[in-house]
Amino acid sequence: MIFCKDNERISHFQIINALFLNFYSIFLQISFKIVFLMNCLVICTGNRCRSQMAHGILQSLHPDWNVCSAGTKPANEVHPLAIKVMGEIGIDISQHYPKSLDQYTGQEWDYVITVCGGAKESCPVFSGKVSKRLHIGFEDPDSFKGSEDEVLPQFRRIRDEILSKMKDLAD
Repeated sequence: MIFCKDNERISHFQIINALFLNFYSIFLQISFKIVFLMNCLVICTGNRCRSQMAHGILQSLHPDWNVCSAGTKPANEVHPLAIKVMGEIGIDISQHYPKSLDQYTGQEWDYVITVCGGAKESCPVFSGKVSKRLHIGFEDPDSFKGSEDEVLPQFRRIRDEILSKMKDLAD
């Protein structure tokens, strides 16, 4: 038995239990704060093709990362061929939708990656902390003209280029 103020008796079990509850409480506080290991924002102009593909690829490579994508001038929808070519490699981006970069300014990011030339020049200054800014440019598959059979190989080529670069980044 251990005695504390006012000569109360406290058993070893009560002390161990109190310590456990304190450590458990601290663990819960820390675990809720550390949800993701890395915060990564991928941007381009329309958030319709390249940034959506990079978003899906990074998220599949690192499910523990918080990956978002946005555009400086977001389109109305993710390009159907971007969804199709990503599905071919087992990555489902069918629930993604173009978002405005405005909703992410002011937040803290480990990486902000621009994937098109236009966004590099028009990318806003982030008020939050950005550890690393990267520009990895890719052709815009949305700019290719022709039938689906003619354009689809270009989407696959761009997807594969993005996959290669995102794997390098993730390593």
